[in-house]
Amino acid sequence: MKTEAVTMNGYGGPETLTLTEVDLPAPGPDEVVLRVLAVAVNHLDADLRSGVSRMPLRLPHVLGREVVGVVEQLGSRVTGRAPGDRVLVLPNTPCGSCPRCLTGRANLCPNADMPGITRWGGYARHAVAPARGLLDIGDLDPVVAAATPISFGTAWRTLYSIGRLAPGEWVLAPGAAGGLGHAVVQLAKLGGARVVGLIGDPSKADFVSSLGADAVLSTRDPDWAAEARKITGGAGFDVIVEHIGGDVFEAALGTLAPTGRLIVGGGHAGEHPHLDLIETFRNEYELRGSRSQRPDEIARVLGLVAAGQLTPRVDAVLSLADAGRAHQALADRRVLGKQVITP
Repeated sequence: MKTEAVTMNGYGGPETLTLTEVDLPAPGPDEVVLRVLAVAVNHLDADLRSGVSRMPLRLPHVLGREVVGVVEQLGSRVTGRAPGDRVLVLPNTPCGSCPRCLTGRANLCPNADMPGITRWGGYARHAVAPARGLLDIGDLDPVVAAATPISFGTAWRTLYSIGRLAPGEWVLAPGAAGGLGHAVVQLAKLGGARVVGLIGDPSKADFVSSLGADAVLSTRDPDWAAEARKITGGAGFDVIVEHIGGDVFEAALGTLAPTGRLIVGGGHAGEHPHLDLIETFRNEYELRGSRSQRPDEIARVLGLVAAGQLTPRVDAVLSLADAGRAHQALADRRVLGKQVITP
C-alpha cells in the first residue's frame, strides 16, 4: 500500500529528511499494519540520521523509535489483536528465545526487532510492527504515550533495575531538562529520593524545579561539582544517571559517595572521557552501562503515567513535514522534555 513517510536516502543533517510517498512493506504473517497516531523524536534518531550511532541502516530508511498507532490490518497468524486496537510498539521487541532473553536480559537481545533501526519506524502515516511487540494504551493520549517508553523506561531501568535506588538517597540527574533527565527527576522523587538536577542553560532551571528537583545547578558554573557535593552535606551522590559524557562524566564521577552507583546511558558530549581508576577502586564506585529497556519496565512506567503519577513533558507537537525542524531543535538544545510528531 502507498503511504506518506519522512525518508532519509543518505546520512547528513536535518535537511536529509524528506516527506514523500512510499510503498509500505507488506506485513508478514506475525505482523500488523498500524495507522500511526504519534511518534516521539529522540536524540538517537538524530544520531542515526547523521551516521554517528554505530548502527548501520539500510537506505532508504524511515526513522521513529517510539510509535503509537491503531491496528488496521492483521497478518495471517496474528491472534489476540483486532482492528481498532490502540497500541504502543515496543522500541525493542526481544526474540524471547536467545540466552539473554531466557536469563532476564531481554533488553540486550541481539535479535531484537527495533522500529526505526532494523525496520522502518514511525515517521510515517502507516507502519508495520511485530504483533508480539505491542502494548495496549487504553484511553491514554497517544502523544503522551509516545513520549513515555524510552525516556521513562530508561529512567526506571537506570534508577531501580540497575541503580537500586532507595528512599532518602541522593540522585544527580545530568541533562535534567531533556527527555531522559526530566524522567529521572520525576521517578527519583516518586521513590522518595533527593534530587539535584544538572542543566546547561540556566534558563531551564525553573522547569527542572517544577518537576520536584531539590536543587538545580548549571554546568556553566565551573564549580558546579563542588556545589553539588556541598548540597549533599559533603556525602556525595548515591546514584548518578549520566548520559552526557565528556567533561560532565569526569566531574560527576568525583561527586559520587563511596559505594555510589554511576549508570551510563549515553555520551553525546564525549564518548571517551578520562576515568580515574585509583579513586574508583578506593571508593568502591560501581560503574554500569544501561541499554534500552525491558518490556516489563516500559509497561510499569506506562501504568504510572496512566495513573497520573508521572507526567511526560511534550515540548512540541509537530507534523511529518516538520521532522527536520524537530531534529534542528534537538541540535540547538531548545527542547524541554520530548517532541512528538502526529502524522
